[in-house]
Amino acid sequence: MANSNATPLHMIDLILKKRDGVPLNEREIGFVAAGAAAGTIPLEQLSAWLMAAWLRGLSLGEIRALTLAMRDSGEKFSPARLGKQAVDKHSTGGVGDKTSFLVAPLAAACGVAVPMISGRALGHTGGTLDKLESIPGFRTAMTLEEFEKVIKECGAAIVSQTPKLVPADRVLYALRDCTGTVESPGLICASILSKKLAAGLNALVLDVKTGSGAFLRKQEDSEYLAALLVSTAEAAGTKTVALLTDMSQPLGTTAGNFIELVEAVDLMRGKRPTESDGDNSDLRELSLILAGWMIHLGGQASTPEAGYARADAALADGTALRIFLAMIEAQGGDASVFKTPKIFHRPGATEVVKAWERGFVAEMDTTALGWAVQRTGAGRENAGEPVDPHAGIVFHARRGAWVEKGRPFATIYATNDELLAEPIAILKQAIRFSGNPPNQVELVGKIFTRDSAENYLHDHVR
Repeated sequence: MANSNATPLHMIDLILKKRDGVPLNEREIGFVAAGAAAGTIPLEQLSAWLMAAWLRGLSLGEIRALTLAMRDSGEKFSPARLGKQAVDKHSTGGVGDKTSFLVAPLAAACGVAVPMISGRALGHTGGTLDKLESIPGFRTAMTLEEFEKVIKECGAAIVSQTPKLVPADRVLYALRDCTGTVESPGLICASILSKKLAAGLNALVLDVKTGSGAFLRKQEDSEYLAALLVSTAEAAGTKTVALLTDMSQPLGTTAGNFIELVEAVDLMRGKRPTESDGDNSDLRELSLILAGWMIHLGGQASTPEAGYARADAALADGTALRIFLAMIEAQGGDASVFKTPKIFHRPGATEVVKAWERGFVAEMDTTALGWAVQRTGAGRENAGEPVDPHAGIVFHARRGAWVEKGRPFATIYATNDELLAEPIAILKQAIRFSGNPPNQVELVGKIFTRDSAENYLHDHVR
């Protein structure tokens, strides 16, 4: 009998196979990932395969094979020499989501190594790297040797994907963004985990967003993705937990670039917003919960609750802040901008939007608010476009707050006067006021561990 592994593979055959709903085997999946990484498969064929995968879906076996093939498509980082458990956090994307700036130093302060490989703005969501690059001199592009050096010095580093790290994902990610195939649970799972697993993680904490600002707006879709991520990562040998968290409003009071960093640093300094500035207790609480899980999975606390308590202490005594500022300097950034942030922060245009009605803030279309932030100049429409470090929106009122007409509701920072009108118009369309307060939404909903994820997938086969 002929060896099936010696039979040449052709991309058109794999496109037709996937189009017709036939699962690809591990060798065939590996062929797609290797071809994407090496540039040997034309982009139009990769695009066709992605659309077929989006329409037909990927089996659990295909998802696991694609994740590992993408992980192995380039160089990988080994945290073995760090002498600590390597744990990271990943969010599926949100508006005002700046927890990375808090959880990385919090976990590092409690004895966990945090090798964080992050991304840029995509669609209506902000990018961790874009925010960090608003700090003068901050380098997100580092070699793996430099990455390791910063982690050894500070306990944490936040960097971009290197050209040689998971090159298959870099190609497929860009194609998904321009072919309408972003919202595929299988492709999302493989994209996220291939990068995280290439960092050699011992454990991973996932923040899967739900609500009006999530990529997947249906609760059941978010649950399925969370379970899929946990099951796939655990099958690859990485301890993983996924928390479903609320994105029915921006997280904290700011959404943009430098202004988000200022909010995070203020929290680490113990500074809280005044009543007129809004409320960011959700940002503080979620960061401590996520850090607590990281510390627990990293072997530095017996339970997530004990990890929370350790993170809370590191926040209160200033250890987390010292680590974060040291990390900025180790990556070439000028940490002095946080001594006088109001002097450094110089937006091209500013306008305070006053409440146009009175009542409770009953509903926020957070996806629309994310696009409003993008339109200020803080985000990008196409990959590679520059972003304005000083653009963004400060929200002075949160969901459930009572607002008097004429009171400041939000402050818009834009690149220039011409970019003020559209975000203001989007903002006013995205907010609904009511005479009655809205129902409260839990900050953290379901939590998926390995066993609960496997049980969920068994009962929700797609």
